Amino acid sequence: QVQLLESGGGLVQAGGSLRLSCAASGRTFSNYVRGWFRQAPGKEREFVAAINWSGGATYAVESVKGRFTISRDSAKNTVYLQMNSLEPEDTAVYYCAASSRAGSVWRDGPRQDVYDYWGQGTQVTVSS
Repeated sequence: QVQLLESGGGLVQAGGSLRLSCAASGRTFSNYVRGWFRQAPGKEREFVAAINWSGGATYAVESVKGRFTISRDSAKNTVYLQMNSLEPEDTAVYYCAASSRAGSVWRDGPRQDVYDYWGQGTQVTVSS
């Protein structure tokens, strides 16, 4: 059974940091594009960042550039999202996803329809 399991969420004050992890099991995702998305209360799920199979290419939404970093450890089948300088506007449920169909992270990374597998999400709450 293929599963993506997020962890590392929690409550943090504005300006603080968190590192999210997404561990995959059930198959190898070494050649998959991996992505992070988030959904704030009352809003649609939105793209945050994506990374290609080798880790050599990443893409992030403008609002998190310079604050969030996506990385992966293929040996551990795990992708990470390091979040620094957190703001109350970053409060959301964060989801990881994996895609076998995405091409470039710039063109396809933000597209939710190309992802084959999704995690259950982890809550991130940033207090002001």
